[in-house]
Amino acid sequence: MTHASSPSARPLRVTRAQAPLSGSIRVPGDKSISHRALMFASLARGETHITGLLEGEDVLRTAAAMRALGAQVAQHAPGDWRVSGLGIGKLREPEDVLDMGNSGTAARLLSGILASHGMVSVMTGDASLRRRPMKRVMDPLAGTGATFMAREGGRLPMAIHGLADPKPLDYRLPVASAQVKSAVLLAGLNAQGQTRVEEPVATRDHTENMLRHFGAHVKVEETPQGGRVILLQGRPDLVARDVVVPGDPSSAAFPIVAALLVPGADITISTVGLNPLRTGLFITLQEMGAQLEVTNIRTEGGELVGDLHVRASSLKGVTVPADRAPSMIDEYPILAVAAAHAAGVSRFCGVEELRVKESDRLAATVALLENNGVKTAVEGDDLVVYGTGNAIPGGGVVQTHMDHRLAMSASVLGLVAQNPVEIDDTAFIDTSFPGYLQLMNSLGAGFAL
Repeated sequence: MTHASSPSARPLRVTRAQAPLSGSIRVPGDKSISHRALMFASLARGETHITGLLEGEDVLRTAAAMRALGAQVAQHAPGDWRVSGLGIGKLREPEDVLDMGNSGTAARLLSGILASHGMVSVMTGDASLRRRPMKRVMDPLAGTGATFMAREGGRLPMAIHGLADPKPLDYRLPVASAQVKSAVLLAGLNAQGQTRVEEPVATRDHTENMLRHFGAHVKVEETPQGGRVILLQGRPDLVARDVVVPGDPSSAAFPIVAALLVPGADITISTVGLNPLRTGLFITLQEMGAQLEVTNIRTEGGELVGDLHVRASSLKGVTVPADRAPSMIDEYPILAVAAAHAAGVSRFCGVEELRVKESDRLAATVALLENNGVKTAVEGDDLVVYGTGNAIPGGGVVQTHMDHRLAMSASVLGLVAQNPVEIDDTAFIDTSFPGYLQLMNSLGAGFAL
C-alpha cells in the first residue's frame, strides 16, 4: 500500500500514560445518524430540528451537498441545526460538483438519492475517497435506470444521470453493507411500488429507523439463514420530525479501550448510542473481561442510548464470530489494539469488509501492530492477533493512510506501549471526531498537541 498523508499533516508522538485516565465525557454525535438526519430532513416536507449533530468534516460535507441540492440547511448553535426540506423527488440539480471530502458513507448514500432524481450530478472527494470503490453501489443502482460514469474500477469522480421516475429495486446484497443497503433504500423513496433489499447478515439499521421516524412504511422480515429482508413502499409522504443524535458508539470505542488498558483508569461516557446492531464491540470487550457497565438505558429519537462506566481491566484473547462483524466493522482497528495488549490469542473472523474502508484497513491494522512489535497473521478473511500480556513493545512509526480510525487507534496504543509511538498524521481525525485529542487530554492522556 502506498503511503499518503494530508497536505497539512499533523504528526503526533505518543508516550506511555503517566497517570490513570479519569473523568466524565460525552463523545460527538453518531456519524451514521448525523448523515442520515441531514439527508432525510432534506427529503421531508417542512422544517426538521436536529440536535447533537456531529460537526466533523464528513457530516459538514453532507450538509453542503444537501444545500447544493436545494434544501435549506443552517446551523443555529453548536450541534443545533435546522433543515427545511423539499419533499420526495424535488431536489434540484446542483450547479457545481459535489465534493464529499473523505466520507464514503456520504458518497454512497447520496448516490441513491441522485440516481432517483431527474438530473445530472457529479461527485468527487479527497485523495483517499477517490481511491475507494463505488461500483458496489453503482451496480445495484443502475437497476433504477440511472446511468453512471466513473473512473476505472468505479472510482470517483463519478457522474450520475438520474431519473425522475426510477424503477423500484429488488436486490440481494452479496456481502453485508449498511451503506449499499441504504443507497438502495434511498433510491426506492422516489420509485413507484415496493423496493426490496435482502442482506445476508443484519447490518446497522439507522436508515430503517429514520425512514419510519419521518413517516415511511418499512417492513423488516427475518430470513431462515439469519439475514433480513427490508421492504419499502415507494413515494411516501415524508414529514419533518425533530431528530436527537446520540453519542457515536464508534467514537466512544477509543476512550473506552484506552480506559480499559491504562492502569487505574476509571471513566464515564454519557449518552452513547446502543443500537443493538452497533454494539458488537461492547459485547466483545465484555467477553475479553472488560469492566464495562451500561447504565441509564433509555430511548431518544427512536434510538436506544445509555451511559458507559469503564474501568481498567485485565483482558484475555477472544474469538469474534464473522456474524458479529457488521455490528462492529469500524471498531476492528481499536479492538486489535485491545487484543494486542491482552493475554492470549484473538481471532477476528470474516473481516473482509475492512479491505474497502478509508484505507485497506486490514493491511493497515496489521502494519500498525507489526511495526510496534505485535505479532499478527491474516488467514483468509480472518485477522489473528497474538496478545503481549500488557507488554506492547511500541517504538514504531504508524502510517495512517489518511484514515481517522487508524490514527486514533495508534494514539491509544501509544498510551500503553513500552516505547513512544510515532503517528504520521492526525489531521484526518476531525472527519469523525473533532476535538478527540483535546477530549482525551481532559481525561489525562497527555497528548503533546
